[in-house]
Amino acid sequence: MNKKIKICLMVAMFALTFSTFEASAKEATTKTTTVPDAGTKVRVLVMESRIYEINKMDKSSMTPSEKKALRNEVKDINEQMRIANNGGVYLSAGAVILIVILLIILL
Repeated sequence: MNKKIKICLMVAMFALTFSTFEASAKEATTKTTTVPDAGTKVRVLVMESRIYEINKMDKSSMTPSEKKALRNEVKDINEQMRIANNGGVYLSAGAVILIVILLIILL
């Protein structure tokens, strides 16, 4: 019985510790979500087709400077696509630790 109380107190301390960091982080950064319009979808499709074309190219006959230009183009396209798709789901380290602890306790 004593062991369960210690575990519950430890989980409560972790939850209180990490919840304050998450709350302050949410106040500091506000993120607005937008629904992509038709123009954005078309632009993403064009960028995907360009990456597909670059992957299918025969790069053996290219000079190193041309290869570097293609690499830079692919990096730029990937960055633009990431921005157009509004990123993804972000979890803080505290949230991940809390989820793992809860899974260990419950399972």
